[in-house]
Amino acid sequence: MARRKRTSLVLERAVRRGASINSIDPNLDLGNGLTLPAFLTLIETMRTRENAYNTALSTLDKLYREMLETESKLGDMTEHMLMAVATRYGKSSVEYGMAGGIPKNQHRKGLRGESPTPSLQQQSLIASVDGNK
Repeated sequence: MARRKRTSLVLERAVRRGASINSIDPNLDLGNGLTLPAFLTLIETMRTRENAYNTALSTLDKLYREMLETESKLGDMTEHMLMAVATRYGKSSVEYGMAGGIPKNQHRKGLRGESPTPSLQQQSLIASVDGNK
């Protein structure tokens, strides 16, 4: 989703006020640095910064979309690389395991959540049962 661009209500109000003050005197100087030319310069500075900000957001949105697209391609290629290793060497091969796959001969055909090797607690239970015989 595109980031929301910014519009400044303060800028809009200042533009209207500047146009109104311009009708009084284009070179109005109210003292203490409050001149119409300085006011108009600040309005243009704000307009430029707002445009730069909104352009940066658009650029960021574009970069984000490109990154997501590349990430998707990378995920697909990662899967294809593993499948190609499986095709060349087989799913039970050491190479398949080295590439990140789980070799067929290491899959456990038990219930979900069970680990393929007995835990230390299970081993101690087995040992104590065997020791009671």
